[in-house]
Amino acid sequence: MQDLKLVKDLAFGETARGQILAGVNKLTNAVSSTLGASGKCVILEDAQGKPVITKDGVTVANSITLLQPLENIGATLIKEAAQRTVKDAGDGTTTATVLAQAILSEFQEHDQLDDLRSIKEGINVGVDNVIEYLNKKRKKVSGEKIDQVATISANNDKHLGGIIAEAFKLVDETGIVMMETNDQSDTVVELIEGVEYNQPLKNNYFITNKENGSAELDNPLVLIVENQIPNIRKIQSVLEHVIKENKSLLIIADVDAQVANALAMNKNKGNIKVNIIDAPIYGINRKDTLEDLCAVTGATLINENLGDDMDLISVDYLGSCLKSVTNNENTILKVDLSNNKQVADIINMLEKQIAEATKPHIITRLESRLARLKAKVAIVKVGANSEVELKEKRDRVEDAICATKAAIKEGIVPGGGIALLNASQQLQPKTIGEEVLYCAIRRPFELILQNAGVDNYEPPTKEGKGLDVVTGKTVDMVKAGIIDPLLVTKSALQNAASVATTIMSTDCVINNIRA
Repeated sequence: MQDLKLVKDLAFGETARGQILAGVNKLTNAVSSTLGASGKCVILEDAQGKPVITKDGVTVANSITLLQPLENIGATLIKEAAQRTVKDAGDGTTTATVLAQAILSEFQEHDQLDDLRSIKEGINVGVDNVIEYLNKKRKKVSGEKIDQVATISANNDKHLGGIIAEAFKLVDETGIVMMETNDQSDTVVELIEGVEYNQPLKNNYFITNKENGSAELDNPLVLIVENQIPNIRKIQSVLEHVIKENKSLLIIADVDAQVANALAMNKNKGNIKVNIIDAPIYGINRKDTLEDLCAVTGATLINENLGDDMDLISVDYLGSCLKSVTNNENTILKVDLSNNKQVADIINMLEKQIAEATKPHIITRLESRLARLKAKVAIVKVGANSEVELKEKRDRVEDAICATKAAIKEGIVPGGGIALLNASQQLQPKTIGEEVLYCAIRRPFELILQNAGVDNYEPPTKEGKGLDVVTGKTVDMVKAGIIDPLLVTKSALQNAASVATTIMSTDCVINNIRA
C-alpha cells in the first residue's frame, strides 16, 4: 500500500496574519481574566472531563487547543512566550501573554506608517530602553518585602504568602525552597538539610513525577564515579545489590549513552529505580564538587586513574541521602548533616581559606563551595480538602516560590502594571517601533483596572504611585506592598516582544489539513 502523504493548506498575507491574530486574541482573553488582585478564576475541563479551577495563567494557556488550524498556531506561539517566561523567571505568564497581544494590536495601527524592518528594530530598541529604566528603579528585597512578594505571587493569599515567605527566611540566601504535597489538609513548612548540585536531568525517561517533570528517589544509594562508566558490566555488582535489596540508586558520573539507555529502559519496565546525573564538567571545581558530594552522602569517590577498579566496586563505596530531586535546572540532595564530622571539617577549612584569601576569583569559588555545604532546604508541604483545591493551590504555590526567588535574586519594581506604565510615560519614542512598544506596555495596567471594575482612573504622574484596586486608594505601590519581581517583568517583556515580532513578519502559513 502506498504511503499517504500529509496534505497541507497554505494561507498568505493579511489572511494568514488575521487568523493567527484571532487565535492570539482568544487565548489572551482567556488568560488575561486572571491578571491582578481582582483577577478571576478560570474553570477548565481536563482530559478526563473533570473540572479544574485555576488562577494560574500558564495552566489556562496550556489547556487551550483551538479548532481552526491557523488560530491554533497563533495561540501556540503566544503559549511559547508564556512558557519561556516561566522557564526564565518562574512566573509572569499572564503578563507575557497580555504584552504580546498588545504589541501586535499596536503594530496593526502603525504598520502602514513605516517599513516592517524599522518597526521591529524600533521595538527591540524600546525593549532595551525599558529594561534599562526598570534596572534603575529596582529595589532590593528583604524582611517584610519577601512576605509581600510571596503574597502577591500567590494571588494575594496572605496566609499562603506568609508560609512561603517563612520558608525563604528559614533558609537565608544560600538555601533552597521546594514544594511537596501534604497528606493532611494543612499547608506547612518543613526545614531539612540539603545540598544543591548544579546538574539537570540527563534523560526525560528518568522522570518519576510527571506533574512537575522531575526525577525523584526516596532514600537512594549514591554511586559517585570520577571516570566515565563505559559499559553496564562495570557497575553490574552495584545494580544487582540495588535490585536485590529493593533500593533506589542515584548515579553521579559521566555515563556512556548505551549505559544510560539501558538503565532508562529498565527503569521504565519497573526493574530498577534509578536516576543518572552528570559529574561536573572538567575544571578547577570538578574535584571539589565531587569531594563535597561524597562528604554529604558518605560515598567513596571512585577514580580508576588512582587505582580503583570499577569491576570490584563494593557496596561499601556507596553513599546515601534521604531524597534526591532532579529537574531541568538542578539536583537537590536532602541529607542529614547534624552529625557529619567530615562536612563540618570541610566548612571550617573553607572559612579559614576565605579569611586568608586575597584574590577575588578564589574567594568567590570558596564562598560558592561553602554556600553549597551550609545550604538548607525548606519544603512547603501543600495541603487541601479536595483534589480540585489541591491542584489550584499547588499551581499558586509553585508560581509564588519561583517569583519570590526571582525577587530576592534581582530585586523588585512597583507592581500593578505601574512600573511598565511609568516607563511608557518617561521614555520618549524616537521611532514608530518604540512608539508601538511604549503604548503596548500600558496594557497590563489597563487590564488590572478593567478586571477590578475600575473606569476612568487617571494615574498619578509621580513615578511609583498607583491604584490599590483592593482599597480603591492611590498609594506608593512599593510601600503598600504592591510589587513585582524585576526578573519576571523583564522576562515577560522580552519574550512577548520576541514572539510578537515573529508573528509580525509572517507572510505565509502552512498547516496540516485536518480530516
